[in-house]
Amino acid sequence: MIELYTDGASRGNPGPGGYGAILRWKQHEKELTEGFRKTTNNRMELLAVIKGLEAITKPGMPVTVYSDSKYVVDAVEKGWVFGWQKKGFKGKANSDLWSRFLRIYPKHKVKFVWVRGHAGHPENERCDVLAVNSALSPNLLVDQGFESGAYQPS
Repeated sequence: MIELYTDGASRGNPGPGGYGAILRWKQHEKELTEGFRKTTNNRMELLAVIKGLEAITKPGMPVTVYSDSKYVVDAVEKGWVFGWQKKGFKGKANSDLWSRFLRIYPKHKVKFVWVRGHAGHPENERCDVLAVNSALSPNLLVDQGFESGAYQPS
C-alpha cells in the first residue's frame, strides 16, 4: 500500500500558491513540491494529488490519498467528478486539472481519506509547510491552466 499525503496553499485566492505531497511506500519516502505565481487553493490541493499519483511508476498499485481538501475528496469519493466529466466539465472550475487527474486515476487503485487540516496530523502539517514555502519561494512557475484565462470559477 502506497500512502500519499497532500496539501495545497494559496497566499490570496488567487495569488501565489504551492503544493506539497509526501509519497510513502514501505521504508521509502519522497517529498514533492512546487510553487506558482498565480493560482488558487483548490488548484493546488488537486495538483498535489495529481503530482503524487503521477510519480508512482508501477501501475495498479493500491494508493491511499490523505487530503484535508473536501473539494478534492468529495469530488472523487462522492463521484461528482465523473458526472462533471460526462457533461464536459461545463461551468466547472479547474477542468484542465480534473481532466489530468482522470487520466492518472484509473492507473492505480486509489482510495481517499479526508483528514482535518491544521489539526496536528504530522504528514498533513509537513505537506502544509512544503506548500506554503513553495508559494513563498522566489522562483515561481506559471500555472498555465489558471493564467491562460481558461480557469472558470464555479
